[in-house]
Amino acid sequence: MKKWLLPLILIVAIAFWAYRAGGGFYNKAITLKEDATSQWANVESAYQRRGDLIPNLVATVKGYATHEKETLEGVIKARAEATKTTINAGDLTPEKMAAFQKAQSGLSGALSKLMVVVERYPDLKASQSFLELQSQLEGTENRINVERNRFNKMVNPYNQLLKKFPNFLFAGWFKLNEMTYFKAEAGSEKAPKFTF
Repeated sequence: MKKWLLPLILIVAIAFWAYRAGGGFYNKAITLKEDATSQWANVESAYQRRGDLIPNLVATVKGYATHEKETLEGVIKARAEATKTTINAGDLTPEKMAAFQKAQSGLSGALSKLMVVVERYPDLKASQSFLELQSQLEGTENRINVERNRFNKMVNPYNQLLKKFPNFLFAGWFKLNEMTYFKAEAGSEKAPKFTF
């Protein structure tokens, strides 16, 4: 047997293994990343639903509380900021996630202020359209939480795959980066109170 044949066979075997392992890793990573990306769209959709409810809520409150102009304008401004702050799911960096969360927190804060105002108007609290909006808003807040949790569950297996050996080598070759989890902001352990 020729001396160059054994090293050639070894090189071909290693190349074949690397091709198979790299291809398998890449396909699995892309599948997991797409699952997480799809779930991120559900998170954004839940936030969009909340944003869509706000004009109706503001209009209902405005009919009863006409001299609460500053609070109503604050809610409208916070809604505009929250709906314009979006993230490409393929580029969920910690900085972009923090900006997204900051905009959403601004809207939550504005809604909390609005609910404090509502306390001053018993007729508003008894209004059927306000009660329906309140119910929809509460349901939407729950939906947002569920979708964020599902997103984190989808990100977890993807990030784990990228961190394992030898996958982290392949991740570098394919330029695949970890996705950022949706994390609670400081002080958010206290849920906003919506008392109607």
